[in-house]
Amino acid sequence: MPTLPTASGDQPHDQSRSQPHTHRQMAESFGIDAGRYDRTRPRYPAPLIERIVGDRSGADPLRVLDVGCGTGIVARQLRAAGCLVLGVEPDGRMAELARTHGVEAEIATFESWEPAGRTFDAVVAGQAWHWIDPVAGTAKAARTLRAGGRLAAFWNVHRLPDDLTTALTSAYRRVAPDSPVDLGAAIRPGTDGHQTLAAKAADAIRQTAGFGEPEQWRFDWEWTYSRDAWLDQMRTHGILTRLPSDQVAEVLAEVGAAIDARGGSFTAPYVTVAVTALRDVDA
Repeated sequence: MPTLPTASGDQPHDQSRSQPHTHRQMAESFGIDAGRYDRTRPRYPAPLIERIVGDRSGADPLRVLDVGCGTGIVARQLRAAGCLVLGVEPDGRMAELARTHGVEAEIATFESWEPAGRTFDAVVAGQAWHWIDPVAGTAKAARTLRAGGRLAAFWNVHRLPDDLTTALTSAYRRVAPDSPVDLGAAIRPGTDGHQTLAAKAADAIRQTAGFGEPEQWRFDWEWTYSRDAWLDQMRTHGILTRLPSDQVAEVLAEVGAAIDARGGSFTAPYVTVAVTALRDVDA
């Protein structure tokens, strides 16, 4: 089992940027263009979905609660794997699009959402757990899971080529120097930027009664983007969704020029990082 570090190394002056759930208005900006978000955001690797679902031969369908379900990207992958999925999503625009894809979605923040006696075999969160108070969210998951059920929070992490990282960093720091997002964590290649998020999730699990020791899963894959496809996805990133249009255009122009310089496309290695734990059977 991979070792999950604790989050105790955070420095006081970094606490705001290392606690994105305190800036939830950024997450709630994604619904500005829910269709673009749904079209451009990457899906999750099949081995992750298979590991969450497990061997269900002869068993009832897995009942899954998808926290921060957005437009239903994770929910649709789980439904295709035979699961029964309920989504919880604070943004009505995102939830409405999820419903058009056949996903049942209730509008609420997870911290305020009430299960009303319902229990689930799994509670999952794709690209969303960092927008939830880690302590309150983990406690709510514990209340919601059946004994032996699984909590799994996961993130897709891409690694841009060095020249694109340089262009993106330069543009962001010029137009959004006061962003509440930790630009280093948002842009840094590889999984480094998400290890703080993973560590916080793991610490909250350890501090919540009823869970076993958290573990980390890792899945490696890659995706090739054209210039237009990458710039289209960039418009859904949290830093850009809250910038004025002229500043968005400035960032996109700089990154687009860097992609043009390398022939108009690039291949991005991805890592999907999951933090997961089981609800104790005797809790």
